[in-house]
Amino acid sequence: MSATPLLETIGLSRTFPGVRALDRVDFRLFPGEVHTLMGQNGAGKSTLINVLTGVHEPEAGEIRLAGQAVRFSTPQEAEAAGIQTLYQEVNLCPNLSVAENIFAGRQPRKRGLIDWKTIHRRAAEALAQLNLSLDVTQSLDTYPIAMQQMVAIARAVSVDARILILDEPTSSLDEGEVTRLFDVLRKLKASGIAILFVTHFLEQTYAISDRITVMRNGEREGEYLAADLPVQTLVAKMVGLEDAGARLAQAEAPRHDEAAAPGGQPYLAAQGVARRGVLNPLDLEVQPGQILGLAGLLGSGRTETARLIFGADKADAGALHINGKPVKLSSPRDAVRHGMAYCPEDRKKEGIVADLSIRENIVLALQARRGWWRMIGRARQRELADQYIAQLGIKARDAEQPIGLLSGGNQQKVLLARWLATEPRLLILDEPTRGIDVAAKFEIMDRVRALCAKGLGILFISSEISEVVRVSDRIAVLRDRRKVAELAGAQRSEHEVYDLIAGDRR
Repeated sequence: MSATPLLETIGLSRTFPGVRALDRVDFRLFPGEVHTLMGQNGAGKSTLINVLTGVHEPEAGEIRLAGQAVRFSTPQEAEAAGIQTLYQEVNLCPNLSVAENIFAGRQPRKRGLIDWKTIHRRAAEALAQLNLSLDVTQSLDTYPIAMQQMVAIARAVSVDARILILDEPTSSLDEGEVTRLFDVLRKLKASGIAILFVTHFLEQTYAISDRITVMRNGEREGEYLAADLPVQTLVAKMVGLEDAGARLAQAEAPRHDEAAAPGGQPYLAAQGVARRGVLNPLDLEVQPGQILGLAGLLGSGRTETARLIFGADKADAGALHINGKPVKLSSPRDAVRHGMAYCPEDRKKEGIVADLSIRENIVLALQARRGWWRMIGRARQRELADQYIAQLGIKARDAEQPIGLLSGGNQQKVLLARWLATEPRLLILDEPTRGIDVAAKFEIMDRVRALCAKGLGILFISSEISEVVRVSDRIAVLRDRRKVAELAGAQRSEHEVYDLIAGDRR
């Protein structure tokens, strides 16, 4: 590793209305290393990346690139200097071909016309550097998210990036896809590229990182060699809690709740529910006061199951019963009327309304259930919003702050508040902890467990098998769009779930 940082910040500060987002932050990134940025939502990670890449300008401090002071006014200036950024949501054009995405804005020309033959050849060569072989003439949206991430990396490599910033690149990937991505990152690291990696997955942090910088409340808490920073120490530094280690151990422990034993009439029973080409016939039961986990790889049918049960998609087979009575859910509105609530996987596209305030986002579902002719008064709206901001620890200036300005974890808490305000009997949580920090996971799952103890039935979906095992009373295992088993009691183990997912047991 070089003794001179390729990218360095000295005393970097940035303020937004009412928020000190960065406070005199020092940071170093060396060539040929993977440096992971860790911290709670709202710790300043995204702001630091945005300042480094020209989205925001710093109010104080200095950025140095290869020892020279620089100041980027736009992301294009940062890219021209060799800094490429990949975000959690792939920032490419899905309707264009793979080759067009790799060479967008810099197509080689021949006699004044775009040289498609050269574009296709060079796109294939860029992918080959990553040990990938794709049909570069195919539309990008025909490939899964994992491959789209690789295409984005191929684009960065093809423009001779010196620095690659990856902001939550693994949040939509399964275990095998993460392994493949990490193989690519190690190859890029070996070539001398400096990689700034942002993730909330502790296991991934230690699998790929050379060094770790921890941020808290807009300040740099410290910089550490990954090998010298135990996981419980990392968590304690991130959340600033003396008992963080104990809370992590508690969160790691599987549920052993005798009161949650199966029995009695389920709140929801799905029998043979299916949708042609989407989900094979499936049986599920959710008991009051229980958490039913759905475990499976991407594409196994987890989200499809949730959407069919909630009426977001229409089932073409099977039956649903609520409290023992048959029901037909033609739309989510019908599901809400029957006491159901759904926090979707993609909170930005299907959850939040970014331009509306926290207050307006929280009351949306309750207002829809009441009907727009029975408006909830402004004072009651504010009362509900303030109540849930306090209960869920939502970090915001006040209830009138636009939700789009909040961190991902706080947006997730607002979505949870939206549905809790409807006092549901069944809560469907699809990836509720995706892309949020350890402390926010603690808070959200503590709240979920408390609700469950009061009789709420919960359908819980997570791509983290360990998380499903920890929080669930029972686990329905899905593979290839069908339910292959259901585990309860001592059967609930990661090893057992992985065996079923892999098809090692029948």
